[in-house]
Amino acid sequence: MNTRTAASNATSRRDFLGASLRVGGIAALGAAVAQTSQAALADRLAGFSGPPESLATNEDFWLPIQQAFSVDRSVVNLNNGGVCPSPVIVQESMRRLLEYSNRAVPSMALWSVLQPQIEGVRARVAREWGVDGEEIAFTRNASESLQICEFGLDLRPGDEVLTTTVDYPRMVNTLRQRERRDGIKLVEFKMPIPLESDDEAVRLFESHITPRTRMILLCHMVNITGQVLPVRRICQMARARNIPVIVDGAHAFAHLDFKLSDLDCDYYGVSLHKWLFAPHGTGLLYVRRDKIKGLWPLMAATSEQDDNIRKFEEFGTRPLANTLAIAEALTFHQVIGAARKEARMRFLRDRWARRLLAHPSGRFRLHTSLDPRYSCGIGTVQIEGTDSTALRSHLYEKHSIFTIALKHPEFEGIRVTPSVYTTLEELDRFCEAMESVAENGLPA
Repeated sequence: MNTRTAASNATSRRDFLGASLRVGGIAALGAAVAQTSQAALADRLAGFSGPPESLATNEDFWLPIQQAFSVDRSVVNLNNGGVCPSPVIVQESMRRLLEYSNRAVPSMALWSVLQPQIEGVRARVAREWGVDGEEIAFTRNASESLQICEFGLDLRPGDEVLTTTVDYPRMVNTLRQRERRDGIKLVEFKMPIPLESDDEAVRLFESHITPRTRMILLCHMVNITGQVLPVRRICQMARARNIPVIVDGAHAFAHLDFKLSDLDCDYYGVSLHKWLFAPHGTGLLYVRRDKIKGLWPLMAATSEQDDNIRKFEEFGTRPLANTLAIAEALTFHQVIGAARKEARMRFLRDRWARRLLAHPSGRFRLHTSLDPRYSCGIGTVQIEGTDSTALRSHLYEKHSIFTIALKHPEFEGIRVTPSVYTTLEELDRFCEAMESVAENGLPA
């Protein structure tokens, strides 16, 4: 390389870094605007006081939170358990970061400017959920997080993996692939639906452990029923037997008010685009510090990274705008308050569930406990004698109410998952549509 070329390249790098700083200033200004918006929401909520259960029923408190979303109110979305929308402030943060990623040299913008900012987000998320930042990895969803664990633990032919018949199908399919490939054995057992005893939950898991059991897959909150299981007790029971437990926290994280440190678990995977309202395609994996080295990453990492949580983020170029916008979703979550959010979710579930159960037709069957120890915002309901798939289609085509139908070998129904932006009027419309079907049947 000649001197002129080297000088030209050095000038280009200086120009780029200067432009980065200028664009970074614009990004910082955008962040300041976001903080102002979050502060304005916090100010509107600051005038309210009282316990979470009291605020859960105060529509004046929840109105500005509902208005923070850009949802289409012509459709009632009661499938937030699939993917939640993000509030406008999160969308705008992601848009600014994406524009910046494409404004200059993307590789330098991504890796030199934006990539290091992940560490700040990592530290904030870890602090909020009571763990070390060196135990948190950002992934694309709960499935990826959990598959890192399911594929990453060493198993031999004949080893058994224990789970229930209501665990998430993709995670079960991961283990079935290991059956075909590695010769392990998947063991599934049934639980009562609903299950209203922590002692019984622990007993069921314990009673199915054999000398060959090498792994347990456990849902914190079961996605199809909303059942909440005693994670801490099951993990401690299994640890006493030297059996690792992989916890699927996709529906509990940022839905229930808890700290990861409360659970005393080793592995916990979530989707942040569910109840944290982060950008779509963002997830999180928690691995206890002393367990990192013994867990293989899903994509190859160097041996120098063996005990580094970032080895689980070695999947090449990533959409950093999505990951960094998690910070605004976290702030939104904090402004609402975890305890108040949980109380509101339970109130919304109780509003529709108790109304339907009280209907004089007696045709409604709830597959979810109403005991606050065993459930929260998710509920699955069945109209006896009515096909749930047909009911789901009727609700959407006739009433613009979106739910999902479940046809499980042990039960069927429609899963109802409102969110903090859901209004009481929308839930009342859902109840009226369901009551009409219970009284008159589905139209021919």
